Amino acid sequence: MTRKKATLPIGLAPAALYRRCDPALLPFSTTCDLDDHDDANGQGGAIGQERAVEAIRFAIGMRHRGFNLFALGAEGTGRRNLILHYLHQAAADCPVPDDWAYVDNFAENTKPRALRLPAGRGKLLEKDMERLIDELGQALPAAFESEEHRAKKRLIEEEQKERQESAFGEIQEQASTHNVSLIRTPVGLALAPIKDGEVVSPDDFKHLPEDEQDRLRGDMVALQERLEEVIKQIPRWERDSRARIRDLDQETATHAISHLMDDMKERWADQAIVLSYLDEVARDIAENVAEFVRGGDDGEDKPMLRPRHGSREGRFRRYRVNVLVNNAAATGAPVVLESHPIQPNIIGRVEYIAQFGALITDFNLIKAGALHRANGGYLVMDARKLLMNPFAWEDLKRALRGREIKVESPGQSLGLLSTLSLEPEPIPLDLKVVLIGDPMLYYLLSHHDPEFSDLFKVSADFDWKMERNAANAMLLARSVASLTRKEELRPLDRAAVARVIEQASRDVGDSRKLSTHMASLADLVREADYWAGCAAAEVVGAEHVERAVEASIYRLDRVRDSVQGEIVNGTVHVETAGAVVGQINGLAVLELGRFAFGRPSRITARIRLGKGEVIDIEREVQLGGPLHGKGVMILSSFLASRFGIDKPLSLTASLVFEQSYGEIEGDSASSAELYALLSALADLPIRQNLAVTGSVDQFGRVQAIGGVNEKVEGFFDLCRMRGLDGSHGVLIPATNVEHLMLRKDVVEACAQGLFTVYPIATVDQGIELLTGKPAGEMDARGFYPSGTVNRKVAARLANFTRRAEETGGQQRQVTVVNRTGG
Repeated sequence: MTRKKATLPIGLAPAALYRRCDPALLPFSTTCDLDDHDDANGQGGAIGQERAVEAIRFAIGMRHRGFNLFALGAEGTGRRNLILHYLHQAAADCPVPDDWAYVDNFAENTKPRALRLPAGRGKLLEKDMERLIDELGQALPAAFESEEHRAKKRLIEEEQKERQESAFGEIQEQASTHNVSLIRTPVGLALAPIKDGEVVSPDDFKHLPEDEQDRLRGDMVALQERLEEVIKQIPRWERDSRARIRDLDQETATHAISHLMDDMKERWADQAIVLSYLDEVARDIAENVAEFVRGGDDGEDKPMLRPRHGSREGRFRRYRVNVLVNNAAATGAPVVLESHPIQPNIIGRVEYIAQFGALITDFNLIKAGALHRANGGYLVMDARKLLMNPFAWEDLKRALRGREIKVESPGQSLGLLSTLSLEPEPIPLDLKVVLIGDPMLYYLLSHHDPEFSDLFKVSADFDWKMERNAANAMLLARSVASLTRKEELRPLDRAAVARVIEQASRDVGDSRKLSTHMASLADLVREADYWAGCAAAEVVGAEHVERAVEASIYRLDRVRDSVQGEIVNGTVHVETAGAVVGQINGLAVLELGRFAFGRPSRITARIRLGKGEVIDIEREVQLGGPLHGKGVMILSSFLASRFGIDKPLSLTASLVFEQSYGEIEGDSASSAELYALLSALADLPIRQNLAVTGSVDQFGRVQAIGGVNEKVEGFFDLCRMRGLDGSHGVLIPATNVEHLMLRKDVVEACAQGLFTVYPIATVDQGIELLTGKPAGEMDARGFYPSGTVNRKVAARLANFTRRAEETGGQQRQVTVVNRTGG
């Protein structure tokens, strides 16, 4: 087996550690010379979001069912502002949607009717009905108090009275011919015998002759039967009389409101649905006119909400119009941003009023939701907030599937309520819904909700970084100019803009990219403006931007200072001088909210004769994550493939992060662990003035890792506290060089030869630099040159094998022991 000879890496030049933005290349003096970025790129200020912009335009233009939009991306990338920009732009060219109103369903009060009216005419109908109610309140009493109505009613009442008197008169005449009188008693009408014009008392009646008593009894029985027949007829005559009065009242009411209704119908002649509603109103008024002219059941006015009883406000309440959506002031389609997407705020709600110990409601208490207000346009909501609120997500999907808005409480939709409530007529739904959320939320919904992909067929993927080129740099500069004008900040000179561009690269950890996280860049500009104000400067300079960066770090780096202090004072043991066998300085990144920093860690390896095990102590005690365990398995595979092709390896090795009391995750320390293991096997000391980061593959290639800037700076800060002497440095993967955007003090130290950053491509390059010994290449016979690291490792392993054979120890290929379940 032959390999390309390792070449000793050379430290990176200062220019490779930090990619500057030359202010001279920016074609302006200050941001006052630049146009707003909204005007410059024609994409509503979007920077580096061409893919997302294309998706937004497609979703807006696609009117077919299910092509709603989900905008996924990191918070602060301008998702909401960009979406609202395009929605408002598209809405301006769309027709104004119709108004919607609810009115009483006179046939079934619990199911209010929905009226669809041209934009702006909903309020007109509401005002017309209020005017009609006011006029009815005057016209109806006046009509019923008129002499004509009174005379007709009096005539009916007199006819009824005469009819009763005539019937009783006939009975009285018949009774007189038989010496019987019809008298009134406290309990009603009665028949009694008379003699000489006087009523015969019961005692006197007993003294009458028997034949006369029998005759009087017979006559009174016949007259009683006739009287009972008349009395039975009286309720029917009264009903007939009331019916005639009711017909008279309806006729009077119809006549009184006919001219009012005619005026209303003339104004609404072009709306058939309104004409039909007005006919129903007229019919209901005529049928229930008694309520409006004679109050409640007991003749008194009572302040009840229900329309069929009570005061004038309550009696006429059912003729009001509840305008749910009023687009009178709209100039295009609505764009609604719902910031609190709970279920009632989305589909609407029915409110209740407590009255006399009970909750009562009617169609006037139906309130619109975001779907009503956005109907015919666009609705924008935060996906996380939507999903956090019970029933909101399911009811939104139900509305989109059914293409109608059905106002109901959660209890009604789940069938948990048996109490009587309103069931408003559903309103047809035609709108575009836009959800804004994190990428993980989008992927979770796509995977776990089968309806999601059918309802949200378009995704706008917002990138958090973009290419760093002249065009994008100018777009970023125009964005800064727009911000300064919008918020009345001080203008930035070209050097300050250049420093902002450099920080945009640092934020994404890539010298070839720029951050599209406009929120953090805007905060940087605001803070720089503050420091410029403290310095009484009229223009923000690069020094003010630098001060803002340093100040923001200082506010957050208390924990970093504490960690570094523990290392410097020896509480945590990390060496930065000398050389030690089986010990190396690894680098990790700690993230605390918005702040991340590098932390040096001491990694040690110990070996002994054994059964071919590499023990990951972190994994053994359940402090190592799966990715860290994977890294240890990979380095074990590399060791076995290089030194155990012809014979098994007979060793036991242990790897550990010393003084580590938290979870270790990630494979970025796998190359450092491998170097420590090779050092222990070769019995060669490793330079402690160097630190290492990088993962390794099974072929010995060093691979890129994250947080390279923080890791380099973390070890640099420790070495600077102890005193830089030119020997200190950090080994990083060669593929991470393009990600370097190191701090100014680190770059200056490297330029002065006090600190070095080495790009490492292979394990052999790294071990040569760390031990000062060549790694060694295998010759055609399968041997490594004398004095090389690989020769010493192979010899040590061969010695272990011989000793194992001598002692009869078990031999097997090296494996990673994971007694905790791996």
